[in-house]
Amino acid sequence: MRAEDDDTSPRKASARGRAARRRPAVAVAVALLALALAVVLLGRFSLLPGLGDVFGVDTKDRSGPALLKSIQDMHRYEGAAGNFQVVVDLEKDARFLPDSIRGTRTLYVASGTVGAYVDLGGIGQDSVTVDAERTTATLRLPHARLADPALDPERSYAVSKQRGLLDRLGDLFSDNPNDERAVHVLAAQRIGDAAKESDLPLRAEKNTTSMLQGLLRALGFERVTVTYV
Repeated sequence: MRAEDDDTSPRKASARGRAARRRPAVAVAVALLALALAVVLLGRFSLLPGLGDVFGVDTKDRSGPALLKSIQDMHRYEGAAGNFQVVVDLEKDARFLPDSIRGTRTLYVASGTVGAYVDLGGIGQDSVTVDAERTTATLRLPHARLADPALDPERSYAVSKQRGLLDRLGDLFSDNPNDERAVHVLAAQRIGDAAKESDLPLRAEKNTTSMLQGLLRALGFERVTVTYV
């Protein structure tokens, strides 16, 4: 019998060894493919009529009561507020990898408000001048400022979310999947920039002047002048 016909020959033994070493790698690849397919199928089944309840999620609120951490006295008058809406298109790509493998893109519609106020806490005696007859008053106030943007969660929503395969798999093992903090921060910045280009401070100063004039005239002053320095 020839050596090549013997099952115990070195050549066949080496081939069997290589095949045995390939089996774990093939098994891992098959497992990952099956997991990715299951994720895709679950997402597709949720869109079919009648199957949404099968894969639905029950929401239970077990949150504790809110705790009061501090109280801050406010000495400012908010004379105007603007409502803003911005569409945020945030994309994060990975180098040398296609978007279908690694990358995220979120299209988010954010709505929020920005208030404009006049700080009355720093007004001293030298900021208010009253004549001897108490019929004329002059007030010198600081210019109006813009408050921080406040996003409205009830009017803000995600239009679409695109994620690569690795990002989808990572969400399965993440403590905070689909983290949208970066989108919220960018939306607040865009709304704040839009408020700076608006006439909110001027509107706030005008409304503050009207409020103070009406208040002091009700107290008997005939002429009330408000200036902003």
